[in-house]
Amino acid sequence: MHEMSLCENILEIITAQADQQAFSKVKLVRLEVGPLSGVEIEALRFGFDVVMRGSVAEDARLDILCPDATAWCEACETTVPILERYDSCPNCGAVSLKITSGGELRIKEMEVS
Repeated sequence: MHEMSLCENILEIITAQADQQAFSKVKLVRLEVGPLSGVEIEALRFGFDVVMRGSVAEDARLDILCPDATAWCEACETTVPILERYDSCPNCGAVSLKITSGGELRIKEMEVS
């Protein structure tokens, strides 16, 4: 379950920001997790609760945003929605798609005190 190591990395970022910005409590962590990121959302939620214990984010609420995945179709020169990494273009059927969003995993926002 690589979600635990992802949560450990998130905690490292939070801790570094707490040191830099002098906050002592995190109330909310908002993550953006794309559908192509390979992250299991429920495992991430579980890992977050476990990893954050004893830290500045111990009781933080986790809010996860799941943006749609999109790709650029080189054949019809348009941005199209996709569900999986190797989908074909829903407009023309071409398979020459370049993913433009959906693979992200990032801290979008934190509420701190």
